[in-house]
Amino acid sequence: MAITDKIYVKNHQQLASQLETSFPKGAFKGATLDILFQGEGLAKLDDASRERVLDFAEDFMDCECQAAPHCGCPERKFITYLLELREQGLGPDAIVDVMTDDYMLYAYPGDVLSFLDNSIRTLEAVETLASVDGNREIERLAGERRNHLAR
Repeated sequence: MAITDKIYVKNHQQLASQLETSFPKGAFKGATLDILFQGEGLAKLDDASRERVLDFAEDFMDCECQAAPHCGCPERKFITYLLELREQGLGPDAIVDVMTDDYMLYAYPGDVLSFLDNSIRTLEAVETLASVDGNREIERLAGERRNHLAR
């Protein structure tokens, strides 16, 4: 299961009440993306909620894909965001705090830890395969990224 399947909308019930409709709690569920990011839905939200939803849309949903927002770009951009937070030295609890402050989203710190651990293991595999293949540049880059995440 992808980490984006474990990212949830904070204050879900409050937002559903403001929007006068129900939607899934998962931030990257198709219905959630549709409801939260349609113009008429935004107008019903209080100012603080609207600002965070707009920030999320601007940072993760800005793509030229014909199938947007169901193209996978928001998920890929969010994964990059999580990895960048880790590279800045934040641990799972702090990452959850930042995503909550930035976008009104939350996850369980254990899920974030598991995602980070899997990311490190994937980079180790890339590094090993690049070494076997003789691709020193990819081996070096994968090793550097792994080291940044493992700190």
